Amino acid sequence: MLDNYENHVKQRADLGIPPLPLDAQQTSELCELLKNPPTGKEEKLMALLRDRVPPGVDEAAYVKAGFLTGIAKGEITSPLITPTYAVELLGTMVGGYNVQSLIDILKSENPELANIAAQALSKILLVYDAFNDVIELAETNPYAKQVVDSWAAAEWFTTRPQLPETITVTVFKVPGETNTDDLSPAPHATTRPDIPLHALAMLESTMPEGLQTIADIPLHALAMLESTMPEGLQTIADIPLHALAMLESTMPEGLQTIAELKQKGYPVAYVGDVVGTGSSRKSACNSVLWHIGEDIPHIPNKHSGGYILGGKIAPIFFNTAEDSGALPIECDVTKMETGMVITIHPYKGEITNEAGETISTFTLKPETIFDEVQAGGRIPLLIGRTLTDKTRNALGLETSTAFTRPQLPAETGKGFTLAQKMVGKACGLPGVRPGTACEPLMTTVGSQDTTGPMTRDEMKELACLGFSSDLVMQSFCHTAAYPKPVDIKTHKELPDFFSARGGVALRPGDGIIHSWLNRMLLPDTVGTGGDSHTRFPLGISFPAGSGLVAFAAALGLMPLDMPESVLVRFKGKLQPGVTLRDIVNAIPYVAIQKGLLTVALENKKNVFSGRIMEMEGLPDLKVEQAFELTDATAERSCAGSTIKLGTETISEYLRSNIALLKNIVARGYSDARTIMRRVAKMEQWLANPELMSGDADAEYAEIIEVDLNEIKEPIVAAPNDPDNIKLMSECAGDKIDEVFIGSCMTNIGHYRAAAKVLEGAGRVKGVLWICPPTRMDEKQLREEGMYGVFAAAGARTEMPGCSLCMGNQARVKDGVTVFSTSTRNFNNRMGKGARVYLGSAELAAVCALLGRIPSVDEYLEIMKEKVDPFAADLYRYLNFDQIAGFEDEGRVIPLEEMPKIEEILGMPVSVGK
Repeated sequence: MLDNYENHVKQRADLGIPPLPLDAQQTSELCELLKNPPTGKEEKLMALLRDRVPPGVDEAAYVKAGFLTGIAKGEITSPLITPTYAVELLGTMVGGYNVQSLIDILKSENPELANIAAQALSKILLVYDAFNDVIELAETNPYAKQVVDSWAAAEWFTTRPQLPETITVTVFKVPGETNTDDLSPAPHATTRPDIPLHALAMLESTMPEGLQTIADIPLHALAMLESTMPEGLQTIADIPLHALAMLESTMPEGLQTIAELKQKGYPVAYVGDVVGTGSSRKSACNSVLWHIGEDIPHIPNKHSGGYILGGKIAPIFFNTAEDSGALPIECDVTKMETGMVITIHPYKGEITNEAGETISTFTLKPETIFDEVQAGGRIPLLIGRTLTDKTRNALGLETSTAFTRPQLPAETGKGFTLAQKMVGKACGLPGVRPGTACEPLMTTVGSQDTTGPMTRDEMKELACLGFSSDLVMQSFCHTAAYPKPVDIKTHKELPDFFSARGGVALRPGDGIIHSWLNRMLLPDTVGTGGDSHTRFPLGISFPAGSGLVAFAAALGLMPLDMPESVLVRFKGKLQPGVTLRDIVNAIPYVAIQKGLLTVALENKKNVFSGRIMEMEGLPDLKVEQAFELTDATAERSCAGSTIKLGTETISEYLRSNIALLKNIVARGYSDARTIMRRVAKMEQWLANPELMSGDADAEYAEIIEVDLNEIKEPIVAAPNDPDNIKLMSECAGDKIDEVFIGSCMTNIGHYRAAAKVLEGAGRVKGVLWICPPTRMDEKQLREEGMYGVFAAAGARTEMPGCSLCMGNQARVKDGVTVFSTSTRNFNNRMGKGARVYLGSAELAAVCALLGRIPSVDEYLEIMKEKVDPFAADLYRYLNFDQIAGFEDEGRVIPLEEMPKIEEILGMPVSVGK
């Protein structure tokens, strides 16, 4: 084991990154070596045990905890580890498998061991139900009482250093917008759980000269910054692998610059005009913190802390930075340049240069940010503060004054918006005002396969052995079509991890996370997901990074500073040839006309950023259609979204979803009881279908009216920014090389309409990609003959899933112009140097036929001839309850072995039926 591990250490050192943490087998062999250590290896063995074993409920942590417990109890001996030191090491393992051992040692006859165990437990926050054991033991055991008193006094918090009065940093500035694709490039998605390795790709495509002077980096790492910062690898040292990809496409020399800036002796602050837009991937924040943060004692390959300054910081990225113990500050950064030494005055809200001149001012948010940084992040603060409050309540003490408590906003006396009522319901309140710090129940939580391994690791660190959220779902949509060996491993192992905790695991080839998760939703409930497009068309969701998603799944709630809302009100009727995707783009188009949204990045204005978009005026939309509107709020940088739909359309959707969920249980999907519990709750709602509505006097930060009568032609997002909205006529004639019809922005109606446009027209000009969102859509389209039309057109059909949308698997050719129905058109996302338009499937099909963007007259004529006469038949949706025999398709679980609804909820049999 040691020889193999030392070879691994050398290979990683050649990349400038630390080795991977030990796995369970390696840890087991390490423990055997520690019983009789080879001469000269003693210090190395102890360093491995102390610093290279993952914490929490990782399998390796289980081995380590058992070994140390054996030494503490005298059942195992090692010449290098005394019983007292074994207890000290148990205290560094965060929580999980070490907790019960430490509680047992409180009862030891050896007072020294008991005292050390008490000191260790006093700093451990992840005790879960063991809390009750400690409280009970404290009545008779002085060491347990010592733990309880420490928890009550919040010593876990008060002994940590406070945020200093002044913080001097060196500026590393990335001008313009840094999106999460720049910080965590999709082609490197498989390395995301390996934070050091993944960080090597940061900014690789934006700093193309980064490879110019690279030295001492192995050949296979040379692609790291090639397209954006070619010299970026020159001075990289001691950086884990994923972090080397950071900024690869936008600032390829960025990592070299960071390394040089560190020579000034100050922490490096990451500065940008717009920071962290795009997806919710925590890997983006992980990569940034790998380069600018600090080691976390006893937790391998992960950093915390750091300073992030942005003119605008995307809300999900801001929250992820908070969770990670960083200090994110929104402020004017126009007077800051790379290499400047500046001083942050967090309590004054000022930033000064070396001459002492004030170059920027700010107001820190939220009001608990000082506590969050002191606690090591928002998540440890919430867990620890709850532990202290729970302890004091058990002891009959008043609430602790050690923390800054969130203050409720002033009561306005006005009504609540729909979103405020939904969040209120999840908090047991009539409504929640903007600015309220709350912790709504998370009824539904989603995870996908490029963030799932990180979420798994976060769950292990949270010592999670079972989900408290009512339904947690894991999909495999981003890696199923072209899996790498590491993806195959994920496909095999991750389902068991989730289902063992009561989660629902989909299968590779099933399709896109959102198309499935939407079918598991309950009306007027709250949820989250580890993908920025987790934007429920029923209820409301607040997408998050993998750390917060793990927290929500494990504890069943999530911290939220309730955002303001922007109301988008639709009026009028859809005009001929205009599609719902055009209405999606009409929202930013109208906002730009009103001066509420700007395309320019410096001093960018975005009325939607960090707010909830609430939409009304289209109550008869099908839920599948409504998701097009809510899904696209991710591109507006909204915190969340709602759409007001009618009772009948939601009832129709739930009846269909019940049939689908019963079918996947019949097919042997796990966890069957969780799935059937959701079915039961859907049936409960259908028995009494009631929906919330916003109050007429509710207040909004802004009201935007979109008149459908005024939209007479398609509207597209032009290259290469989702906010670069243009009328189709402004882009007519632009040559299109490749067309992609796919992503979570599509539904079965789009493929029928596209097929109708293509039917009988011969082969397309250029390349056409077709990728339906789910296996059910694919099956139905095949049965209807649509795949024959696609074949005749020369289309390339893909396995249901994300395909080109994320750019981590199949990609378009370098430098081409693309028309796509996908979600985002960031630089280099779909292909290196690609120019990407975003718009409707109908327009995409026309572009494929013509090889260019059509004129308005050409487009409207094709729509009038080929689509409009057949619209009622084309835009039909999958109602599984109306498909004969659907519930029994693929059945492997006999009907009599299916979980009984009445047994799950204790409901009367009649309701279960």
